[in-house]
This record gives sequence, structure tokens and C-alpha cells, in this order.
Amino acid sequence: MDGERNSYGIVYDLSTKKAKVTSTLPKDRDGQEYTVNNNHTAILKGNNIEIIKSDGTKIVVTKDTVDGIVNGGSAVHRNEFGINKGMWWSPDDKKLLYYRKDESMVSKYPLPQWDTRVATIKDIRYPMAGMKSEEVTLHIFDTETQKSIQIQSGEPKEQYLTIVTWDPSGKFVYVGVLNRGQNHLKLNKYDAQTGEFVSTLFEETSDSWVEPQEALVFLPNNPNQFIYQTDKDGFNQLYLYDTQGKLIKNLGFNDVIVTNFQGFDDKGSKAYYIGATNNGMERHLFEVDLKSGKTIQLTKANGTHHASVNGSGEYILDIYSNLNTANIVQVINKKNNKTENLISAANPFTGKVDLPKIEFKEFTSADGKTPLNARITYPTNFDPNKKYPVMVYLYGGSHAQLVTDRWLGGVGYFDMYMAQNGYIVFTMDNRGSDARGRDFTRVTHRNLGEAEMADQMVGIDYLKSLPYVDVENMGIFGWSFGGFMTSSLMTKHNDIFKAAVAGGPVMDWKYYEVMYGERYMDTPEENPEGYEKTSILDKADKLKGNLLIIHGAQDPFVVQQHSMDFVQKAIEAGKQVDYFLYPTHEHNVIGKDRIHMYEKIAKYFDLYLK
Repeated sequence: MDGERNSYGIVYDLSTKKAKVTSTLPKDRDGQEYTVNNNHTAILKGNNIEIIKSDGTKIVVTKDTVDGIVNGGSAVHRNEFGINKGMWWSPDDKKLLYYRKDESMVSKYPLPQWDTRVATIKDIRYPMAGMKSEEVTLHIFDTETQKSIQIQSGEPKEQYLTIVTWDPSGKFVYVGVLNRGQNHLKLNKYDAQTGEFVSTLFEETSDSWVEPQEALVFLPNNPNQFIYQTDKDGFNQLYLYDTQGKLIKNLGFNDVIVTNFQGFDDKGSKAYYIGATNNGMERHLFEVDLKSGKTIQLTKANGTHHASVNGSGEYILDIYSNLNTANIVQVINKKNNKTENLISAANPFTGKVDLPKIEFKEFTSADGKTPLNARITYPTNFDPNKKYPVMVYLYGGSHAQLVTDRWLGGVGYFDMYMAQNGYIVFTMDNRGSDARGRDFTRVTHRNLGEAEMADQMVGIDYLKSLPYVDVENMGIFGWSFGGFMTSSLMTKHNDIFKAAVAGGPVMDWKYYEVMYGERYMDTPEENPEGYEKTSILDKADKLKGNLLIIHGAQDPFVVQQHSMDFVQKAIEAGKQVDYFLYPTHEHNVIGKDRIHMYEKIAKYFDLYLK
């Protein structure tokens, strides 16, 4: 299924034990969406949609040729709001619902290309915070009439269309319509035959932001009821509604945060989900009775579980790990809790690598109210009577969590390498990071980096109190939001770190894109004080220590302008900055070049901290 050759849709019949080719897909496609019964396949070719039928005939759905108009792609609203696809087949496989994105009015942003004798420019559409954004609509194509209709989602044109869901009858479509300010969501119902607005089932508002992430899930035995996920009451949980918008039951359980909805049993009376527990440190499987709301935690061993229940609800397939357990695969009998162990993976490093000691820590946030999770990786052959340099590795932004109770506590191999080379490696998840609930995240609103830095300082002060920490030789490393945090700490708390590496760093949120940036910061016009406070560009004169900035020249997310402008400000302030560019890479350095990058970072810390 790669892009260099034709691909095939294949159905395997378990009863006859025979495979059948249902479609042949061209190699020059950019994506595909199969119907349930595999008689049609919608494919993306460039910015348009075609349908390949099982007999090999083709239906052209869209024919847009205007630069900036894209049909059926998943890169709508820059993949925020849980968007991971741009086409949906109706339950009867006869109609295709799809996004049409018009970004022709969005500013072009130039990315220099270095692969020719005279460099060229690749333009991307990049709507910066406060600037003109894309206009998105939803359309339905009928394969029988070969005609399209538009969902009448109304004005203003700059709004977000999210959690798109077909009604089980195929007669209606549900869409979450979110305003550009991202603080007012309407769950709207539309007629799939005409595209006309039918009703608003309910609305959700917030003084910070509303962030829908998951499409509706209809009950298998009741097409008039569905499950909706929201954190409006503090934690992302399940809510049972009917198709008139009436709330039937809150299916939430304590402060458990739903991270992965698993589906229903065969009777449709119970639902299953993976939930974050223990202040976000663990993941467990839960069962909820849809009628009574009674909830049971089905997995017990501490750690991170990837588990599911069979259709009858009798058995649980449980795969889990924790800090000291590499991997266990087991089957649990739900009735008697008897467990059959299938796999107990041994430590894969035994006899090969001398693993450093890894330890969890818990701190209290800077406001004195909230527990924070942290992790320390000690140098190999750690001696508490010696002093060691420190590398703080952080991210700190939303939708990310670095510290969990899983194998090695989530320690990456680069962290392990640094520990093996004599560093204490420290990581903490500050307020604003994932899996801790609404209030834990919303504290960052309009002031990105401020509460996050205050929390990081709690962990840093702890490190400085340890007798075996060499406080004169501390370093910090982060990428993307972590690069922003690194740069912020090097300018706003400039007497701590002797060396730092900021990868793909946001230096000023007014250069970042609309969907993410305005959610957390509002627009520069609405929040000038917040943008000024969080910008690092006017704080380059405060830089102390040694800072290495790494950036991908093709970065379409944190454009290179961030780091280039900071370098210019540093020059004007008479500050020295080290800078390294990966000419062919985007936001992340991948492939074998990633080894090169980590080697550069390790040598940078060795140069200044040892």
C-alpha cells in the first residue's frame, strides 16, 4: 500500500477461506476511504475526489482547479479538533460526505527549497493568529444521482466544522459547529437529502475554550441515542444523549478521564473505554452499564493497559506494562477474575545495556493546589556522594504527557543515553499538559508558558536542593512547545541553565497558526498583553548561558521565521546564539538524520556541562 505502485482492496471470506480483489487503486492517489461492504472506494487525487467502483469504473466527484481549494483531505482546520479524515461514507454506502476547504484567501508562506542550483520557493497556506483563515464546508455526493448538495452550516464562513457523524438511518448528518473564538459549540443536525439545517441539539460554551475531539457514537441497539465526549464538567467523560438533544445520563466515573472509547458488548447494554487514573499516571479498562450508569474498573495491576473485551463480555484481552514490567499479555475471565498469561516479556536490555535507575516523583504545582508528576533518571552506577550535571527534558504543552507508569516510565532512548553518559535527566508534566482534566489545562489561557514555567521551577528548585546535583552545570532541552519553554526559561529565568537546546521553538505566538494559537491565546488584537508577555523576541537581551537552536527549514508548523527573528534580536542585543538548520526536514527531524541531531545535542551538553 505504498505510493510507488497500485494498491488493491481485498476482502477475505472466513467461511470460504478465499480472498477477493474488490478494487484496484492508482498509485498516484493521496488517500482513500472504503465503504463498509467494499463496493466503492473514494480516493483523493491531488485536490479532488474520485470513486472507484468494484467493477473498476470511475466516478469523478469534484473537479476543482483553483489553487487553494481542497476536497476530501484530512488536513482541514490543520487537523485540530480530533480531525483525522476528510470523507465519510453513509451507512448504506450510497452517499459520500466530505470536507471542501477553501484556503485560496489565506496568506501564502514561502519555504525555500535548496535542491536546485538556483533555490526555489514552495508556498504553503499559513493563517497566522488574527489573520484571514480558511473557509470550510461539508458536501454530500450521491453515487446514484451523481449530484452533490452542501450542508447549510451557515455564517460566518470562518468557523470550525468538527465531530462529523452520520445518523444510523443515513437521513441526517450531525456536525459540531464551533466559532472561530473556540468558546461556543453547537451540535447541529442537518438533512442529508437537502443539506438543510434541522435543529441544534445542544450548545456548549466556556470562558476559555471548547475543544471537541471525538465524533458521536450511536448505540448499536438504539439509533436514537448516542454518546458524546466532553470535559465540560471537569474531566473528559461520556454523556448519553438522544437525537432530540436531551441528556439521558452522565456516564462519567469519579475523576477518570476517557482516553479511548472501545465500543459495546454484543447486547449493546454496556460500553467500554480506557481511562486515565491516578492523577494521569495510569490507564485502565472500564465498563459502564448504559442503563444504570454503574461503572466497573476491569484491570487492576498498576500501569498502562491496552485492553479490550470480547463481544459477549466474558473475556478481557489485556496488554500492559509499568515502570518495571516490560510487557504482559494476558486473558482475564471476567466472571471469576482468573487470568491466563500468554506472554511475559523479559527485560530486553538484560545482558546488553546497563539500565539506569528510573524513579517517579510527585510535586505540588506553583499555586499550591495540584499534584504534578515527574521522573528522574539517574546516571548509570549512580553514587550519591558525587555531583552530576543535569539535563532537564520538557515539553509542557497541551495534548502531551511525558510521565506515565509504563515501561521505563516513558523514558526515551536519548534520555537513557545521557544518563549512561553521566547525566541526571529530569522530566515533569506541568499544568497545561494532558490527561489531568479541564482546569489543569485551562490555567494557561491567554498566557502560554507562564504557569508552565512556574511549575517547572518547582521541579528545578528540587533538583538544586539535591547534594548530588551540580547546580553550576545544568542544561535544558525541549522541542516545539518544549523549545518555546526552553527559550522562555533561558531568558526569563536566565541564571539557572548553563546550556540549552531549543528545537523548532515558538518564539512569538503571533507567528503561529490560527487554530491552535487562538484557542490558547485568543487573537493578538484581543490579547496584546498576553502576546507581549509570552513573546521571547523582545527578551533576547536577557539571554545568558549557551543556547543552541535547531530548526527544520521546511517546518510548516513552527515556521523558521520564529528562530530567525530571535537570532536577529540576539545579534542586535550583542548575544551569542548557536544555530543549526536541517535543510530538508519539517517540524521533526526524522530518519537517520535524527541520529545526527541527537549526537549534536549530546556533544553540545558535553561541551558546556562537563
